[in-house]
Amino acid sequence: MATLYQKRNVWYLSVTIDKQRISKSLCTKSKSIAVKLKAKTEYDIINELNGINISSLNLSFSQLSRRFLESNSHWSKSTFETYNYILTDYVKGKPLPSNPTSRAIYVRHINACWNWGLKNRLIRHAHKLTGDTKGLARHRVFTKDELNMLFETISDINFNQFVRFAYYTGARSGEIRAISRDNVKDGYLVVNGKSGLRMVKMNTQAQEIINSLESLWSYTKSYVSHKFKKEVRRLGIKDARFHDLRRTFGYNLIKQGRPIYEVSKLLGHSSVTTTERHYAPLLTTEIEDFVL
Repeated sequence: MATLYQKRNVWYLSVTIDKQRISKSLCTKSKSIAVKLKAKTEYDIINELNGINISSLNLSFSQLSRRFLESNSHWSKSTFETYNYILTDYVKGKPLPSNPTSRAIYVRHINACWNWGLKNRLIRHAHKLTGDTKGLARHRVFTKDELNMLFETISDINFNQFVRFAYYTGARSGEIRAISRDNVKDGYLVVNGKSGLRMVKMNTQAQEIINSLESLWSYTKSYVSHKFKKEVRRLGIKDARFHDLRRTFGYNLIKQGRPIYEVSKLLGHSSVTTTERHYAPLLTTEIEDFVL
């Protein structure tokens, strides 16, 4: 016999077979959701009462996230850092970001961990987050005056060079934060990108910076983010993020007349379609007036 009931506004399901009884929380205050969850939960409880354990483990999210991070050795360093940062925040009970795009990134990464747990039979139920997983497209680029302010007034010389190098190459923060001399080739870098190893072209400006450094950078993701935010606030540059340097790099190349295929290769995009999707909205504003 299966019975739905409420306890402190949360719905539970109780199943009794041969005088043995198991109750489980459905983790919801909504009766309609509880009704939808009833069949699957009842099935799991019946199996458990009959000695058929559907899942050998039922890890907490803290335990699950540790297993998840340890199991994905194929990830790039930047991907691991992103997952580690987000999952650690979630385990600590920190609220999700208010920014729609940042919130979507959190939801997407947290739900990926839950899905992995189900697939590997480490949990019985995935308490996935609801909401947007794509976020709003960001189109912020720096003006020439803003770039000049950054390059001329960041007093920390090493970080100044890091910012300029990021703009001159269009590389992601994670691709250049911890490169070694072994990564530096004649006119290009070999970096670990989002989809594996890729080559980053260095123009003359970027080569001058890399050749002038006694040692290459060793920054963490959080250091770059916080340091850059501090600098732009000091300069009064509004709504600015480090990744906007990469977007500005691509935007300025296209404005100079560089073919979209060439820009796509320089950015390390998987296809020209990706580049067009990111930059078409920006370039719409550059279309000259026309008469129909």
